[in-house]
Amino acid sequence: MRDAFERYGFQPIETPAMESLSTLTGKYGDEGDQLIFKLLNNGDFLAKADSEALEKKDSKGLLSSISKKALRYDLTVPFARFVVMARNDLAFPFRRYQMQNVWRGDRPGKGRYQEFTQCDADIIGSDSILCELDLMLLFHEVLDKLGVPGYQIMLNDRRLLNGLARSWGIEDQFSELTVALDKWDKIGDNGVRKELGDRGMHEDQISQVMGLFSLLASDDSMVRLDGVQRLLLPGDDEAQTAYREVVKLLQSAKDSGVPASCISFDPTLARGLNYYTGAIFEVRVKDAPVGSICGGGRYANLTGIFGWEGMSGVGISFGADRIYDVLEHFQLFPAASSTGPQVLVLMLDEESEVGAIQMTSALRKSGIRASSYPQVAKLKKQMKYAADVNVKFVIMAGEEERSMDEWTIRQMDTGDQQRFSLVDAIAFLAAAL
Repeated sequence: MRDAFERYGFQPIETPAMESLSTLTGKYGDEGDQLIFKLLNNGDFLAKADSEALEKKDSKGLLSSISKKALRYDLTVPFARFVVMARNDLAFPFRRYQMQNVWRGDRPGKGRYQEFTQCDADIIGSDSILCELDLMLLFHEVLDKLGVPGYQIMLNDRRLLNGLARSWGIEDQFSELTVALDKWDKIGDNGVRKELGDRGMHEDQISQVMGLFSLLASDDSMVRLDGVQRLLLPGDDEAQTAYREVVKLLQSAKDSGVPASCISFDPTLARGLNYYTGAIFEVRVKDAPVGSICGGGRYANLTGIFGWEGMSGVGISFGADRIYDVLEHFQLFPAASSTGPQVLVLMLDEESEVGAIQMTSALRKSGIRASSYPQVAKLKKQMKYAADVNVKFVIMAGEEERSMDEWTIRQMDTGDQQRFSLVDAIAFLAAAL
């Protein structure tokens, strides 16, 4: 990922694990706000607590008086704060990537973690859909290189959903609509119907929303997209512009080498984060044990909450932990991904120590991952350890080898042994590894 990010011109940044609670609140929807890990104020946090809220056991009313900070929920909102603070030092459009942990007070389960790593790439300072295209190409290149099987880059646009809400007369309930759609893969049709009903929508409005799912019967993205356009109001300029841009984006991605099988327009994709305003992305893997492994979208004015209006940006996030889960599920981790030692230097007797230290150092300088057994022990014990840590070779020098200034190398999988001088031993191992 890092290699791809940098070849696409993204620059690395980091932001603090802690943010002001006020910075994070209200950016992720009501349910997202509940998942933010709040931190108690330093010292005697109850000394300045709201006594009335405390007496009533009103946790929401109490919160502002006992907690001013929180652990970051994602990397995008802190990035917007960074951009505003550093704007005089940045050239726009600015491309940044960031790989750090985030925290969410979610119920732990397969693919759901309270602490996990996000790998983000954002372009801010341009509203051109060529930025979205670059990010779709980045999705394809990284996931293809990692060997993730059967992935699909799902695409929608919040402006299309806005247009549908207007045509259905539920524009003032747009947030409720996106939250319900975002849950469809977890709660199904009946769950979405109940969710919309509980949020105050009428039965005819719910039926219109549920009709959106019928478009998924077609595998052709253009058929789905044209189906959405027919539901839009003819004079809705914002939604019609979004339609044309999504058509162009799908075609441009295919023209740029992304296979059609890897891209899909999904009219039900909502991603219930309040700051998305345009294109939204999600990457899913067929038959995977987890949900989406990547996501992202366009935000028109996220920096506005920090006092700088009108800075449009778009970003994506790779969920490192879920990608790990998928590769593990399909047993696709390459053997080369191991970072353990390739060679173990054995310690046969007390006189071996100086030579073992020198050999280990020489191997490392030659680019070979090497470690030495830290103390004298029986050969059987050291060989078992070598097998346990999965080294390819062991190298040793007992009294006989030392007298001839030689080393014995044993190949672990075959048991073959050869003797070399120090220089030749390193050359042999470097060639073999």
